[in-house]
Amino acid sequence: MAGAGAVSRREGTTVGTGKHAGRRLGRGTIALLVVLAVLAAASAGSAFAAYRYDKARVGRILPGVTIDGVAVGDMTRSQAIAAVTAAVQPDLSRSISVHAGSRSWTSTLAALGLSADVAGTVDQALGIGDSYSWVSRAYHRLANKPIVRALTVPFHFDPAPVQRFVAQAAKSVGVQPRDASVSLIHGKVVMTHSRAGRTLRSDLAAQMLGTAVTDRQATLRLPLKAVAPKVGDADVGKTIVVNASTNRLFLYDAFKVIRTYPVATAAFGYVTPDGAWEVVNKVENPTWYNPAPTTWGKGEPLIIPPGPGNPLGTRALYLSAPGIRIHGTPTDSSIGHWASHGCIRMHISDSEALYPLVPIGTRVFIIGAPPWGVVTYPGATG
Repeated sequence: MAGAGAVSRREGTTVGTGKHAGRRLGRGTIALLVVLAVLAAASAGSAFAAYRYDKARVGRILPGVTIDGVAVGDMTRSQAIAAVTAAVQPDLSRSISVHAGSRSWTSTLAALGLSADVAGTVDQALGIGDSYSWVSRAYHRLANKPIVRALTVPFHFDPAPVQRFVAQAAKSVGVQPRDASVSLIHGKVVMTHSRAGRTLRSDLAAQMLGTAVTDRQATLRLPLKAVAPKVGDADVGKTIVVNASTNRLFLYDAFKVIRTYPVATAAFGYVTPDGAWEVVNKVENPTWYNPAPTTWGKGEPLIIPPGPGNPLGTRALYLSAPGIRIHGTPTDSSIGHWASHGCIRMHISDSEALYPLVPIGTRVFIIGAPPWGVVTYPGATG
């Protein structure tokens, strides 16, 4: 019995111990599960809160990002654009002084085509967050852990404003060349000396100005090019000026008088026509054809061949004024007076000296008038 009782105690003890342990384990398990559940709930709540936080900040740049030294972390796109624009504006507003000849202009780099891609750089900064998971983004934001990324705004150059500027500058500084000339204006001989012109070397100027803008230069002188006149002073050629007031003939080579001769011009009742003419023909030992057989030439031969006594002498320059010549005369005493029938008479020796100096096409200006004044040119005389 004792043995049986002992067994019974051991068994009872054993069974009793197992039941108590089962009751204690049940309570602990429940508590643990509750704790774990609470922790899981808290963790899930925190994660969800972090996720919502990241979603709320998706339109903002990650902390630690700079653009040209401007800290744009946690800024929205519009805020970052405003901040970076203010930083790069001094470059765009920088002045450049442009000179060409005696003209000067002042402009800004922005007005000449320089621009900064601020918006594109801000978008690039916003895009940095896309390379991170939402967990990393939330971590960097919540823990204030900067990612340290530095961006630079690229500048761009549009050549169109420079092209327009150069075109306007070319108009301002360009000077047309002036040809040398000898003209008859309102009865006066006007001699105009040649003058070189100038033009802007537009292609090179545009290239230089574009480089100056992109290099942020403060000043630039644009290149000019001289433009030679088509007719220089030395190219003017010969000009004969006959002054009917003084009965003098002047031969000019360009603007210099190289010969002066006394002449005879029209007598009263006849006309040596004033105006601008030219030498259209030259004849040595000319034949004289009576131009007025029914008036002042009445009684004169119809034709006088070359030789002594020929009214035209030994040399004759035929002018574009009909019937008018510059010629020698055997009537030597008429020189210096108003004595001809319209032609310009010279001493025969003077006409021979003048003849080789005057090419066909030479300008002839007849100016002045006899003491009785200008009369209407009747046409051919002699």
